[in-house]
Amino acid sequence: LQKSLSEIFGADKYSRARKEVLTYMFSRPMQMALYFCTGVLDDETLFHHYALNVPFYTHFTSPIRRYADVVVHRLLSASLGATPPIKMEKEAIQKQADHCNDRKMASKRVQELSADLFFSIFVRVRP
Repeated sequence: LQKSLSEIFGADKYSRARKEVLTYMFSRPMQMALYFCTGVLDDETLFHHYALNVPFYTHFTSPIRRYADVVVHRLLSASLGATPPIKMEKEAIQKQADHCNDRKMASKRVQELSADLFFSIFVRVRP
């Protein structure tokens, strides 16, 4: 897909922007990952990662980026015995996960609206 987009959109000053917007629009229908506390879910199939086809999966990036990643780092560290257990109830962890999901969804919505606006302006000014 990336190669096809690169070939189709040429090398003018708008080609990169066209490719980025359309690539984003193609990926929009994909289901967004959600944060959750495993202790509040009974259905272990929800831990599955479809694309990687692994039954249990967790994801995190550098803990300097997002609070959710800080929590995951702390929980993993405690589960490995490197640090003391976390003194939080699973419901409190789930409440934080819900808040992170809410903020992530809001951010995604603003990003989508921005892409829609850019695309509308782009279509309007292009012959």
